[in-house]
Amino acid sequence: MAYAGLVVRNDFDVGGGVWTAWIKSSLGAQLRKHIDATLGSGNLREAVKLPTGEDLNEWLAVNTVDFFNQVNLLYGTLTEFCTPENCPTMTAGPKYEYRWADGVLIKKPIEVSAPKYVEYLMDWIESQLDDESIFPQKLGAPFPPNFREVVKTIFKRLFRVYAHIYHSHFQKIVSLKEEAHLNTCFKHFILFTCGVAGGDRPRFTHLGKVGEFRNKGMLVKFISLTS
Repeated sequence: MAYAGLVVRNDFDVGGGVWTAWIKSSLGAQLRKHIDATLGSGNLREAVKLPTGEDLNEWLAVNTVDFFNQVNLLYGTLTEFCTPENCPTMTAGPKYEYRWADGVLIKKPIEVSAPKYVEYLMDWIESQLDDESIFPQKLGAPFPPNFREVVKTIFKRLFRVYAHIYHSHFQKIVSLKEEAHLNTCFKHFILFTCGVAGGDRPRFTHLGKVGEFRNKGMLVKFISLTS
């Protein structure tokens, strides 16, 4: 079954250059309404649950779009500070460096600056979302057998952006008064990827499990598992 969602790209320039694509379907609109309602309640554990009777792949697809948008917009507030000069490599603390490879254009992982890594990542995720063989956009079209593996890879790489933000730019986030928003977005992301809500839900056990997500110390349990 096809997914439906709103994809937003601002090319990390907050306030301008917004790229939007609407993909319409009654089911997708229904799932998005459910997400908005449960997130609005403030109950993140309820928000990550697969709605009764809904398709898991559809649920994964809609949430993948949302998490992509959240990370894109969060990172967009830091581009003035996350520069090749300040962040010459994509790291999460002194122990972990992430190198880029997409398996197609760049097959062997290469060392790049943090902003270049995020640029590569956002372009790659966008290409996955636009690929109808992976994220079908026609009603009734099936998801491919490797769909959940693609989603896992997207989530693993999005996590790396969170890890970099917390380790390299957390004080700037605090000064911008974005700490609460960042922590809420990250907690939502982790609860979803870890499948801690109960019931029939997606499981991404490679990310591990934690209970509270309040500061950069929480990343220790996750970074080594996503390297």
